[in-house]
Amino acid sequence: MDAMPIINQKKPHVLFIPFPAQSHIKCMLKLARLLNHKGLDVTFINTQSNHKRLIKSGGTRWLDDTPSFRFKTVPDGVPSSTEDGVEHTQTIVELWNYMGTNFYDSLLDVLSGLETSVSCIVCDGFMTYTNAMKAAEMLKIPVILFWTMAACGFMGFYQVKVLKEKELVPLKGSIFPFYTIQLGFNKSYSLIS
Repeated sequence: MDAMPIINQKKPHVLFIPFPAQSHIKCMLKLARLLNHKGLDVTFINTQSNHKRLIKSGGTRWLDDTPSFRFKTVPDGVPSSTEDGVEHTQTIVELWNYMGTNFYDSLLDVLSGLETSVSCIVCDGFMTYTNAMKAAEMLKIPVILFWTMAACGFMGFYQVKVLKEKELVPLKGSIFPFYTIQLGFNKSYSLIS
């Protein structure tokens, strides 16, 4: 059967929400560029400090002739640079707490300010704590969770059960004294249960 031409149908518009860390942004940006190259409109949400770094590094030069790819920024709680050019940073816990508290409202502001409605949200799997899913559900926008971990990280998680069965983990000895990470909101998650 031949494909029927699509007439007067609006162009799909995808909103990308990466976790605000370099590797997550890089991975989501690659997918966003590919979808944009295939004809979809893309809006990419970045935190203000990460977007500033991206522009400073020249990472947006390829966008000069691409009006269908837009960046929108949301606050991340990092103060502006000082007069002497010193850039402030924050710990991952500070970022996690700030985004968990403030991202929902910022996302709603971004969505309400877009010229065209969003067809779909591609959200980093690490951003579910920000209530992005709640906002999408409220606005009836489909969401795809995209896990941006590297292949070696995926294989590590995938093989934990086998490693436990072979008693290779948890690691023994004083080199690895604990297996718990703090993620903010007074919750601890065991890396190996």
